[in-house]
Parts: sequence; C-alpha cells; structure tokens
Amino acid sequence: MTAFGGRIPAVEGFAGRAGAGPSPKEAGKALRERVPRAAHGTVGARVLDGARPDAVRAVEESSRGRVPELAPIRVGRMAASPFAFLRGSAGLMAHDLAATPVTGVAAQLCGDAHAANFGLYADARGGLVIDLNDFDETVVGPWEWDVKRLATSLVLAGGAGGVDQDACRAAAFDAVGAYRRTMRLLAKLPALEAWNAIADEELVSHTDARDLLGTLERVAGKARRNTSARFAARSTEEDPGGGRRFVDAPPVLRRVPDAEAAAVTTALGAYLETVAEEFLPLLARHRVHDVAFRVVGTGSVGTRSYVVLLLDHRGEPLVLQVKEARPSALVPHLAHAGFAVPEVDHEGRRVVAGQRRMQVVSDILLGWTTVDGRPFQVRQFRNRKGSVDPAALTADQLDDYGRMTGALLARAHAHSADPRLLAGYCGKNEELDEAVTAFAVAYANRTEADHADLVAAIKSGRLAAELGV
Repeated sequence: MTAFGGRIPAVEGFAGRAGAGPSPKEAGKALRERVPRAAHGTVGARVLDGARPDAVRAVEESSRGRVPELAPIRVGRMAASPFAFLRGSAGLMAHDLAATPVTGVAAQLCGDAHAANFGLYADARGGLVIDLNDFDETVVGPWEWDVKRLATSLVLAGGAGGVDQDACRAAAFDAVGAYRRTMRLLAKLPALEAWNAIADEELVSHTDARDLLGTLERVAGKARRNTSARFAARSTEEDPGGGRRFVDAPPVLRRVPDAEAAAVTTALGAYLETVAEEFLPLLARHRVHDVAFRVVGTGSVGTRSYVVLLLDHRGEPLVLQVKEARPSALVPHLAHAGFAVPEVDHEGRRVVAGQRRMQVVSDILLGWTTVDGRPFQVRQFRNRKGSVDPAALTADQLDDYGRMTGALLARAHAHSADPRLLAGYCGKNEELDEAVTAFAVAYANRTEADHADLVAAIKSGRLAAELGV
C-alpha cells in the first residue's frame, strides 16, 4: 500500500491550500478603501467637458473595415433613438468608461451588456433558456463596465418607450441591486452549486419579476416557432436541382456569387474541427445547399455575415450563421483602465470562448473558421431565439426586466470572477446601487447629446442614412 504523506503538490488550474491571508470576502471589502463604491457615480471629466472623440466621427471610425454600402443602414438604425445609438457605440462608451474608477477585479465581460442583448434560445434538447446572447465584444476586463452599460441602457430604453425619468432611474437602480444581491447569494453557495445557480424557472421568483410574466410567456411562444424550418420556409424556394435556395430580399438578404458561396462552404471544413466531437455525426447528416449574405443587428451592421442552408435526408433545414468576428471594441481602452491587452490568435475563437465562459448553456454547434483570411464565428441561426424589447415595456415591466438582467449578469460574471470577492466589495447596503444609477442617468444624458449630433449630421448631409431598414 502506498502512503500519501507530506505536502500536497500544486496542480495547475487548482487553487493552492488555504493560507493565512485575507479571505476573498475580506479582500473585496478592503477594495472599498482604494475605490469607494460612491466613486462609481462619476462619469469622468473628459466625457463631460468635451475632451473626447466627436460622436459622429466615432461612428465613422467604427465603420472602417465594414462593407461600405451597408454603412447607411447602420447609421439609420443608430439614429432611431438614443437607445439605438448606445447599441451601436460600444467602443465610444468603452473610451468613456476607461476614465472611470475600477477596482481592478477582472471578469469575462459580455462587452456589450445592454438591455436588448439578453434573450431566450434553445438548449441541446430544445428547451428554452434565458441568458446573455451577444458576445461580439467579449473580453476580460473590469466587471464594472458591463454593469454600467446595462444600467445606462435601461434608462435609455425606458426613455425610448415613453417611461418617465423616475421609473427609468428605478429600473437602473434595481438592476444594480439585483446584481449585488445575486452575487451575495452565489458567494454563500458551494462552488459547484453557484456555477449552475438560479435555474431559469427560478429566475422570476428570485428577481420578483412577476409583472414581466405575461411578456415572457409571449416571447417564449414566439421563440418556440422561431426555427430554421420557419426561416427557410419564408426565405428559400425550390431550385431546379430538387433542393432549395435562398430568395433575394434586399437589402437584408441577398444571394452571393458562386465563388463567394464556395469560399464560405469550404471554410465549414475548418469549422468542423472546432465543434465538440460528439456533435459531428449530427452535422454529417446534412448537406450544404446554399449560401446568402444577411444583414445583422444594429451594432454589427456592415460586418460580413452569411446564412448557410443545410438539409438533412428528409429535406428538413438547419441554418447556420457564419458571422465575421472583428476585434473587440473594448480592447483599445483596456490599458487605460489598467488591464492587460489580450493576445488573440483568432477573433472567432475569442467570441466562442467568451460565450462559453459566461453562459450556463451554450449553442451546441458553436465554432469558428476563416473565410478569405477573415475570422468568423459560426452558430445556429434561429434556434428558437426570442427577446424582450426593453423599449416596449411599461414602467413596472422595465423594473422587473432590470432586476432579471442584473441577476443574469451577476451569474455570468461569477463564472470567471470569484463571487466572494465581488460580494465583499458590493456589500449589503445600496451605496453601489445609488452610485451606478447616478452614472447611468448622467451617461444617458451624454448619449442623448451624442444621438442629437448624429441626427444633425444626417440632416446636414455629412452622413448618409437609410431609415427604417
């Protein structure tokens, strides 16, 4: 019999033995001395005094490298409201956030955690889950940035929907409060339980979001019908060879030249190497039938994005989205906040890795590839996705939605940052809630001014815009 004595060897990837230093909770509390929670209420002098990039120029700069002819669609969508402007200006906000206090605690960030980037989607068995669902800007950085972007977006979304200012402020306040309370809950649980805590069926009761129940039920009903089959039925037709092909629906959907379609199809071979091995037989039972270019959401308009139609032996469709992965808009601003600039070997892989780190359940067909030298992410398209439009909510519903999204963001951050450390910092009282809400209101005002500048640039002819697309 072998005796195991002496010191336990260190194992890479595991924490060492408990030492005499402060606990994570105590370390979190100690951070308050260096960065008081009230300090998060400041927007930053360079933002308020105009020493920042011109908002219109920032929009122009962010269009570099995108498909030029789609720029007017992007500008038109951002011009719809201040909330829409915020959705398309993650880089500008990151510039501004870099001038605000941070604790130095790193988390895997969504990077674009505004209120419209949460939603429903299908798990491996077709059940619906709710979580963050957009990770184009994901990167390791200051946890505060996601929280402040969420709170600001709730103020602007409510304003876009006609909710009064006090109710918008309350929604932001309660979102931060839900984040803080959820982090405290996760800190008290065993690590394994915390990792999967707050199942979706418990989310409404955990956040007391009962006024949102009817809306969630309607969104879930639509999500269950939002499938590849439904999209294919509307967007494809029979081709002469007996299969199906996409039908042009400009400017949102258009067929592509054969060479472009072949490049995307060929790239799927490399994609297969990034998919979990157990799902390869599923993909092997499908054949590629067509490829089309499809315009995507507000922040991503102008990036190269394709839909790929696959059919199984019964002619049933599976649609994949092959979407260009550009560098995170947050990266140029991390160093100013004291965070390391990541070395990224493939932007598509960055997006997929960030998504898997933050979500409890991810798309089983997530992967990445390269098309004509550009990095892309690959995922299912219309896999029962559904979302709440925060700008269409009443005051009570917006408040419920704020609490729900705040809790989901805390759960996502706790996968990479120690919830005990963040809970120690956030604390029991409402000091952080008040501070971040003050930031959100002030930054919402700044965004409204930016939006006004964009609208003026469109009217003057400086920027071309296609409205209502």
